[in-house]
Amino acid sequence: MIRVLNAGLYTSVQDFGRLGNSQYGVPYSGVMDRYSAAMANAILGNAETLAVLEMTLVGAKLLFECDTYICISGADMSPKVNGQSVSINKPIEIRKGQVLSFGKLQRGVRCYLAVLGGFKTEAVLGSQSMYKGVTCLDKISKNDTIDLNLNNSFIVNKNASIKVLDECFDSNVIEVFKGPEFDLLSKNQQSELLQNDFFISKDNNRMAYQLTELLQNNLKPIITSAVLPGTVQLTPSGKLIILMRDCQTTGGYPRVLQLKETAINVLAQKFTGHLIRFKLVLSEF
Repeated sequence: MIRVLNAGLYTSVQDFGRLGNSQYGVPYSGVMDRYSAAMANAILGNAETLAVLEMTLVGAKLLFECDTYICISGADMSPKVNGQSVSINKPIEIRKGQVLSFGKLQRGVRCYLAVLGGFKTEAVLGSQSMYKGVTCLDKISKNDTIDLNLNNSFIVNKNASIKVLDECFDSNVIEVFKGPEFDLLSKNQQSELLQNDFFISKDNNRMAYQLTELLQNNLKPIITSAVLPGTVQLTPSGKLIILMRDCQTTGGYPRVLQLKETAINVLAQKFTGHLIRFKLVLSEF
């Protein structure tokens, strides 16, 4: 079991989300950066889709009340065990009574903590991902306890590590496909959308990222239609909204672009003031 001494800024349990429930208006949810979460699990020998703790900007402080192994991936938040610095993207042996804490944010935005065997938390509609109105809790709070699926059948290679793709954190290129309404834009609008730089505004969270710069919009509203994580909507005021993991399942704004899955991972590690540029890629279908 883990006892939460400090919850950090926003910490929640997330797996790869709730697929197949959009018709009921239930968001996908799940980890914002699937690449990093899968890496943390893979290093421990867990299934890549197993639930992890997702921490945003500020890490939690956790007391372990059992022996286990952990792995930390994603954003580098200067992790420490009992005050001693530990590496990310490598298995870490944890003894009962030890405390995991985090310090200065060095790179990225979202950090992922995997434990050997995974977390034993509430599952709803086939997922442990926390979301307000679906699960009892939408985030971790101070003094919470989190049960673990203790499993000693894994043999952990203490020297195991995986090369991290730096472009997932350093690149500002967001690869996209054309959205259903892309071709309704004028050539000038299309050019502005794909050639200009955009900055992430202060309005960004697990539901959506809004961009600061406006794109002239003379398109008519569309009939409410399906949207997905990664859908880029263009509002009547010209604001671009990139939907993220906790987004709604339908919307009435034109869908001008759709992010690649890997691009959602890249964007999830960016924050207010970061610059991005869209890059159109050929359809993979």
